[in-house]
Amino acid sequence: MPAQSKFDQVEKINELLDASNGVFVVSYSGLTVAQAQDLRAKLREAGATMKVLKNTLVKIALKEKEQPALDDILAGPTACVFYENEPVEAAKVLKEFTATANGVIEIKGGISEGNVVSADDIRAIADLPTKDQLLGQIAGLINGFARDIAVCVNGVSSGLARQIQQISEQKAA
Repeated sequence: MPAQSKFDQVEKINELLDASNGVFVVSYSGLTVAQAQDLRAKLREAGATMKVLKNTLVKIALKEKEQPALDDILAGPTACVFYENEPVEAAKVLKEFTATANGVIEIKGGISEGNVVSADDIRAIADLPTKDQLLGQIAGLINGFARDIAVCVNGVSSGLARQIQQISEQKAA
């Protein structure tokens, strides 16, 4: 019979899964304590947390939460990165860190919005703009269209005013 501590750990993993929109799995072999602390701090700023958990307990928690199985990914020394809001910021942090850590950390895959994503998918997600950046771009486009409409409407009325003035000048002459 499994120890009560294992049931408690599975329950904590379930709570992390409930509080997050997805999870990325990374291999961390060779990561120094300083690098791990640096990575955790950067992930916290991006609204994510990194936890080193037992692979078998994560598999059990995923099964309990009816999430896709990550049996191929959850092998060897792995850490789980749980992100709360959107995957872009957490993926950017992981991609930048893998580039600077000289292969110490490797993105293996994960789950995003209930779907399994590969390491390549996570790298592609990292290249996307964040939600705030997209909203800014949309606001800029809307502002540009509004300005163009205002110029056109103003141009019609000022053109009409010039025509009326020319006609009145011709009749006065």
